[in-house]
Amino acid sequence: MHVALDTMVDTLKAAAESSRLRILALLSRGDLTVSDLTEILGQSQPRVSRHLKLLLEAGLIGRYQEGSWAFFRLSDTDAARDFVLRLVSGIRGADPQVERDLERLASVKRKRQDRAAEYFSENAASWDHIRSLHVPDRAVETALLKLVGKRPFQSMLDLGTGTGRLLEIFSPLYRRGVGIDMSREMLTVARANLDKAGISNAQVRQGDIFAPPVERDAFDLVTIHQVLHYLDDPARAIREAARLLRPAGRLVIVDFAPHTLEFLRDAHAHVRLGFSDRQIADWFSEAGLDLEDSQEFEPRGGNEARLTVKLWLGRDRRMLIADPSNDRQAVNAYPIGETA
Repeated sequence: MHVALDTMVDTLKAAAESSRLRILALLSRGDLTVSDLTEILGQSQPRVSRHLKLLLEAGLIGRYQEGSWAFFRLSDTDAARDFVLRLVSGIRGADPQVERDLERLASVKRKRQDRAAEYFSENAASWDHIRSLHVPDRAVETALLKLVGKRPFQSMLDLGTGTGRLLEIFSPLYRRGVGIDMSREMLTVARANLDKAGISNAQVRQGDIFAPPVERDAFDLVTIHQVLHYLDDPARAIREAARLLRPAGRLVIVDFAPHTLEFLRDAHAHVRLGFSDRQIADWFSEAGLDLEDSQEFEPRGGNEARLTVKLWLGRDRRMLIADPSNDRQAVNAYPIGETA
């Protein structure tokens, strides 16, 4: 990627200040609010906001709203993100001031984890009941990892990310991961889990699955895990997800096969009692996707009513033509899970 000389000078000027470099070093480890940065840097909110404004104008960072909170992150642009990561790689832990910043950052993340633990404790009984009705999550995760394969890819989007678990298990494969969820409480849980796992190449944002706050045609892998049964219009959600895929990208859905457990409507707000292969195949086709695979995970043991988990894989029908002169495009010329 070629950058005009004046643009490069402006970018370097924006980064060439100690507080702004400290902010970039902190954001390279995860998304933070103005309050977080004020606490970590020990500076006034107006001063921190001024630094953030300059970094935003230079295109080095991004901003998104989550209720009354504004979060800041490294830019989604690959070139800007790579520039910042190279810039801060030489100062992490090498400066006493940066070391203190990282200690305070760890304190901020511990507070997140405490809030997440509180939310989990309040809702654990409900979630554990549903888990007891189907195959263990680990079996499904193992199947997902095998299905996607080991080939690295550029970007992943997890719609209805919940605890952020899929972002965690696929983090060694993608360069940039994004999770979307409407619940601020669940986003608190997801951030705490990603922090605890040391994952800095993923971020989570508040947003509607029917109008995700991300760019179209931008993701190699989109996942919707145990979300469709809460929606009154699953077909629309699939169409929206398909629009976010790059050519030849994949959409993976995990949900339940058709069942008759009516109590899930009243006790757990399930709108749909599972989905058939035919339903999913039709919705994929309407969205411009081909159904490539369908896997089933029957519950184990016991005679009581149980839930069968299903996994569906769809691929965008468009072909991606690689430019041989561009290595990054060449990486994406082959569908994820396959080799050249």
